[in-house]
Amino acid sequence: LTQKKTNPAVSYGGKYKIIDFPLSNCTNSGIDTVGVLTQYEPLELNAYIGTGGFWDLDSLNGGAYVLPPYMKGETGNWYRGTADAIYRNIDFLKRCHEPYVIITSGDCVYKMDYNEVLDYHISKKADITVVCRDMGPEEDDVCRFGIVRMNEDSRIVEFEEKPMVARSNTVSTGIYVIRRRALIEMLEKCAEEARWDFVTDILIRYKNLKRIYGYKIQDYWNNISTVEAYYKTNMDFLKPEVRDYFFRQYPGINSKIDDLPPAKYNPGCLVKNSLVSSGCIINGQVENSVLFKKVYVGNNCVIKNSIILNDVYLGDNTHIENCIVESRDTIRANSYYCGEGEIKVVVEKNERYAL
Repeated sequence: LTQKKTNPAVSYGGKYKIIDFPLSNCTNSGIDTVGVLTQYEPLELNAYIGTGGFWDLDSLNGGAYVLPPYMKGETGNWYRGTADAIYRNIDFLKRCHEPYVIITSGDCVYKMDYNEVLDYHISKKADITVVCRDMGPEEDDVCRFGIVRMNEDSRIVEFEEKPMVARSNTVSTGIYVIRRRALIEMLEKCAEEARWDFVTDILIRYKNLKRIYGYKIQDYWNNISTVEAYYKTNMDFLKPEVRDYFFRQYPGINSKIDDLPPAKYNPGCLVKNSLVSSGCIINGQVENSVLFKKVYVGNNCVIKNSIILNDVYLGDNTHIENCIVESRDTIRANSYYCGEGEIKVVVEKNERYAL
């Protein structure tokens, strides 16, 4: 899924890309200057963001700035960590005049008013605020995340990055608030000592020297960094309460709009508990599935518990179950794919018009 694109550029929920969520949260919070740090396979993400107009980030006084690694003088390198990536763009920070910086991951699905986190940060007189969430036993493996422990005043007293055994179910969501000048100072010190990682070299290293507080959220949040997490988070959109939260409750999530006709349901098709996006043509059976834009479902097809990404052609009599079908695939007629005990990713690049 990410062989030719970075995580934030992966399609999600039928009509979104994952980057839509943090960008929309910035706009909905009144933030008009956003820097997007890109490195791995950035072409699709850069083209998608453009000038940021679809998220109202193309104003005269701000904007969306894509910040890839670059050569400076006779030196240059790939980003070696989050702290290094931000440090390499320290001139961008110095040119800004906002007193605070919000650092957020680009591969999470959530809605948040960053102003509430900022108010909490100021009220606690914190140096750094880390947005946290308690994970339930039925949710994702907490050992994939940074684990935090807080005292009764919500000050972080312990921070472990992706431990083998978690001693708490409170995870860091990868969202931080910090004063801009303090961030610049810490980044410059890290660079002097050849330290590149934000969590290890700033949060963990400074936890006893700086006032680092945790801000707990209760609302929906998911990190998409594995195939299983991607599948589960898409399937969550089939739940009425999750759809209502993202689609109907204010503020909404903005996305780049494609000029496509509405989905077409031909006689004899059957669709149950599924999300079907614009440009789709349905001739078969679709159940408990998410169909992205421009999907063609042939006659007598059966699709169950699956995610079909953009611009996929499913030939007649095809059976897809417990699968993720990659974008722009052409599945030959009479094909059968079923994930047994795990999610199967289907990649089948056939010539569509020569079948």
